[in-house]
Amino acid sequence: MFLRVQVVAALLMLSIGGWQSGSSTQSSNNGKEEFSAIAVNMAPGAAATPTPVDITVDRWTSDAERDRLMTVLKEKGPDELLKVLQNEPKVGSIRTRESLAYDLRYARQLPGQDGGRRIVLGTDRPIGFLEAQAGGPTLDYRFTLIELRLGPNGKGEGKLSIAARPEFNDHVLVIEDYAAEPVMLKDVQER
Repeated sequence: MFLRVQVVAALLMLSIGGWQSGSSTQSSNNGKEEFSAIAVNMAPGAAATPTPVDITVDRWTSDAERDRLMTVLKEKGPDELLKVLQNEPKVGSIRTRESLAYDLRYARQLPGQDGGRRIVLGTDRPIGFLEAQAGGPTLDYRFTLIELRLGPNGKGEGKLSIAARPEFNDHVLVIEDYAAEPVMLKDVQER
């Protein structure tokens, strides 16, 4: 039931991009940016109800912050990364139009091959009271990861892994997603 994704050119390549070479891959854009999208749950048996999502990036995670987080993951694993990530300063937020905003703790971007850009966002996953009380395997998937791919016109698509677990396997960053399919983000636009 679990989807295991090798992240060679996928979801979190951006987070390790430049880490091994020491080069800076972060855009110099320090201003606030806002995005809108339509989230569609692609899981088998799930209602494919489109849900508007708003994402705000107030600041980008620095190279030094990224390097520190990747070192924690590589040396101490995802449980320690979760503790560190929860103490990171807020970099933005994500919300549906019917919910309160949830803080993002990680935001990176890279130029895309087509003149656009790739954006990766991450945070700890909110755990509800009933889920915490019941326990179970979902509690091992404590991260929410978002990838946006925007064209030069500021429009594109993305993916949202609501319950994910990052780890290193043979020096390759691997993302294990609890869901069979990520939530697709359609009609992504800069606002």
